[in-house]
Amino acid sequence: AKMGEVLTNSQIGGRRNIIINGAMQVAQRGTSIAVSSTAVYTLDRFSAHKDTNTMTATQASDAPTGFEYSLKLTNGTGASPSSSDINCITYSVEGYDSTQLEIGTTNAKKVTLSFHVKSSITGTYVVGFLDSGNDNGYIADYTINSANTWEKKTITLTMSDYGSWVGSSTNGTNLILHWDLNSGSDRDVSSVNVWNDGASNDFSHSSQVDWVGTTGSTFYLTGVQLEVGSQATPFEHRSFGEELGLCQRYFELLNGGIAMGASDSATTTQASVQYKQSKRAGATIAKSGTVYANDGATQGTVSGVANSKDFTGGVLITFTTSSISNNEVIFIYANNEADGITADAEL
Repeated sequence: AKMGEVLTNSQIGGRRNIIINGAMQVAQRGTSIAVSSTAVYTLDRFSAHKDTNTMTATQASDAPTGFEYSLKLTNGTGASPSSSDINCITYSVEGYDSTQLEIGTTNAKKVTLSFHVKSSITGTYVVGFLDSGNDNGYIADYTINSANTWEKKTITLTMSDYGSWVGSSTNGTNLILHWDLNSGSDRDVSSVNVWNDGASNDFSHSSQVDWVGTTGSTFYLTGVQLEVGSQATPFEHRSFGEELGLCQRYFELLNGGIAMGASDSATTTQASVQYKQSKRAGATIAKSGTVYANDGATQGTVSGVANSKDFTGGVLITFTTSSISNNEVIFIYANNEADGITADAEL
């Protein structure tokens, strides 16, 4: 009977965890990031948003047994949120990774979200399941019982059968997970643990503890797993190399020897760059840190980059350069691990 129950209620074998980087191992953007009033990606695939005060996101080595890292948020000066403020951690699920959930249909699947959490502030918290517009949400409550203590939380629900659910079945956003840290009262739903069909930009609840109200408060998150079925199975650990590759579909830092190109003036170089992983969609290219251009005789620097031609597997980049010769073969490179060219195709 127990085996029949397992086979009925959970996915056995194969890839169970829909979440990428749930163990918070990959941090291509860096291990300490200031969070602003727009969604800022922190550790790969997880973003944070703060409107009320300053907040810092770090990759912390403080983690529960079986994990190496967590995503840590540290609050700045405590303040109460204004009515429209947003303060949260979010994760956007791509359509290709979640079509099996059949959200927005009468065949919507039952899912289980599990995660490890620790906070300096005890009390009731909420986590939301939202469509791509942050609407039509299911806001589930959970309790942090002891301060500064790792606790595992599990939430099971049947996904929305709402016909007006807005989500992608391909390479766009289909589902947003939202861990609230006390957003403004205008963001509150009236009821928790039910679907709020038709609710717009509502993802918190009046029961949510005021985490942002305490100076220096901390919130840690790791071991995030979303899977089909009514049981939270053990966390699916993947190799670091595999997890990094999955993350690079959305964001990639190109460093070291970046490209060989050709200068078509003293200030511009064209070069084709092949990605390590094909991107979800056309990526936004940017320079991070110090990048050099060398024509064999002179070392110059790169001051800017622009997409000339974009593909999911690579990109033709126009580099704005200095101190190089025209009509030469140019080597584009970075000397430091954190410097290079970023390709951002995040949701």
